[in-house]
Amino acid sequence: MKKFEAKCLEEVYELATADFKCSITELDIDVIQQPSKGFLGFGKKTAIIKVCYKNDCNKYEKKSTKHTFRKKDINIEEVSTRIENSNKNDQKAKNTNKTKEKTILNEVPKDTSKNKIFENFYNEEKTQTEMSSIVVKKSKEEIINEIRIGIDSLFKNTCYSIDNIKIDFYDEETLYIEFTGKDCALLIGKEGYRYKALSYILFNWINEKYGLMLRLEVAEFLKNQEASIYAYLEPVIEIIKEKGTFKTKPLDGILVHIALKKLREEFPNKYVAVKTNVRGDKYVLVNEYRSKEQ
Repeated sequence: MKKFEAKCLEEVYELATADFKCSITELDIDVIQQPSKGFLGFGKKTAIIKVCYKNDCNKYEKKSTKHTFRKKDINIEEVSTRIENSNKNDQKAKNTNKTKEKTILNEVPKDTSKNKIFENFYNEEKTQTEMSSIVVKKSKEEIINEIRIGIDSLFKNTCYSIDNIKIDFYDEETLYIEFTGKDCALLIGKEGYRYKALSYILFNWINEKYGLMLRLEVAEFLKNQEASIYAYLEPVIEIIKEKGTFKTKPLDGILVHIALKKLREEFPNKYVAVKTNVRGDKYVLVNEYRSKEQ
């Protein structure tokens, strides 16, 4: 008889029929050991059977050897070597991929557009000198007409009833836009979120194309915001005069721009700049050092 071993009876039967090249019904099978999963890996047993052709076991036994066939003859040292080599190859591949990713990231230019937009909005000192070199100069009438056409196109299909959109120059570096009409207050939104979005869109367009700052008025929202921030800054200005330095509370949207402009007017010889805290809130910092940000 010939002995076979596998982890379950089904597999060990397959080994036997493959070796004898016949149907299992033509074989005489003696189960030597039933398979067992054990408990937590302990007591695990494989399936072992002895097999020969029916009515011919003695004849086959003489010709057969005592070798026990297993599903796989495993060399532990060879397997360990293969696993070790495979792990080394995987680590090399990971290191290669990381190197490629770093190379690609270094080659791709960083997207600093948002930071530049913010700096252009809140730092007026360099804005005009930088933009004047790349913006095609146009007359005030041309600029006003182009912006009016663009804004009319933006709002022509909306449901808001807006009587008139006033566009004019507030000063040489700032464009003034005012929305009026019975529905214009709806453009402000809860806590001014629509106003902020509209201001952001218009500023990005006007500043990039014409190199101008923006004052946006919607249903006296800007006027009221300026009044509230001026009231807040009155005692702040006195504190700065006494101590020489101050950090405002976190200010939202247009308020931080209004505070920045007001404090720069009050303290032209101090360092006045917009900063961001760890939560992403913006505030205005005033101190004695009249230096540029690194």
